[in-house]
Amino acid sequence: MRSDLAYHKHFHEEYSIGLIDKGTTNAWCDGKLLQVDEGRLISFPPKMIHACQPQEDSDWEYKMLYIKPEWFQGLKQREIDQLYIPYLLEDGKNKACRLHLNRTMDAIARKGTPLEIETILIELLHALVSQNSSDLEHEVLANNDQKYVKSIKEYLHAHFAEHVTLEMLENETGISRFHLVRLFKKWSHLPPHAYQILLRINHAKAELAKQRAIADVAAEVGFYDQSHFAKAFFKIVGATPQKYALSI
Repeated sequence: MRSDLAYHKHFHEEYSIGLIDKGTTNAWCDGKLLQVDEGRLISFPPKMIHACQPQEDSDWEYKMLYIKPEWFQGLKQREIDQLYIPYLLEDGKNKACRLHLNRTMDAIARKGTPLEIETILIELLHALVSQNSSDLEHEVLANNDQKYVKSIKEYLHAHFAEHVTLEMLENETGISRFHLVRLFKKWSHLPPHAYQILLRINHAKAELAKQRAIADVAAEVGFYDQSHFAKAFFKIVGATPQKYALSI
């Protein structure tokens, strides 16, 4: 895939693993801006907010592998905990994982058997989660903060299309709106209303993939002005709703 677009902060519902095939990108995650060079992998767990932007005048090519969380349902909790994949890898480990990712993507592209694809994918995951002190890992929330941030996110996920107020979030979490906004922004790097917009756009992408009418999807996710929906969609996805629907 090629792109000269700057991607605004967003997240995926799936585990996402990317490989920069050509060029260099600036990647934002956990409040840090990192340079990711050609040949490097970068990965994010579900709902991890991030952004990537190719460097100016960079001829950028990349590939992305998305793994639905349901695929991991057969794993034991201890194994799932180990899938908190580092987002940048030590050089030797990166080289090995790059080979595994390319094998996985090749098997998918040539429509290999499910047995082959899943076996290669598991080999990739084993390589990714192997311990290496030089890996850069995602920041982990403190236990007390995690409880409140998780509660806010769960409420927004359940009511993403509705008119949510800070008073509602106060009642849900039991903490003041001042502490709530500061805490959520500290760990999510976005205020609650911006996170809610990401949820709306993610749901809209799934519905547009079903070839539903854009106006119906816009209203369903809480945008009563189709122009406002189109602008928000383009800002996050990098394409208009119409172009996105045609590309699926």
